[in-house]
Amino acid sequence: MRLFNFLKKKKLLLLNVLLTLYIATNLIGGERGLVSYYEKEKKQKNLMNKERNLSSKFDEYEKKNQLLSTKLDFDYVETIYREKLKFGKKDELIIKLK
Repeated sequence: MRLFNFLKKKKLLLLNVLLTLYIATNLIGGERGLVSYYEKEKKQKNLMNKERNLSSKFDEYEKKNQLLSTKLDFDYVETIYREKLKFGKKDELIIKLK
């Protein structure tokens, strides 16, 4: 009974304590809290690394495509021809290493 009377008299104190606890828990663990912030930051770094890798692969494919389409580079065509189709010249010996 004494506790009930004390809380009845100190309503503002109780409200401040509860509000402070609510804000503290949401600051640390909520959807917009510190834990979520660090998880999102880590995810963003992973996505940036993926983007860099994909853009470098894209540039490589773009360069290969350019060698085959606009200005036909016969040296590049010959290397592709030899790699993919396993052909060589008349007096060459082909050794498969893989």
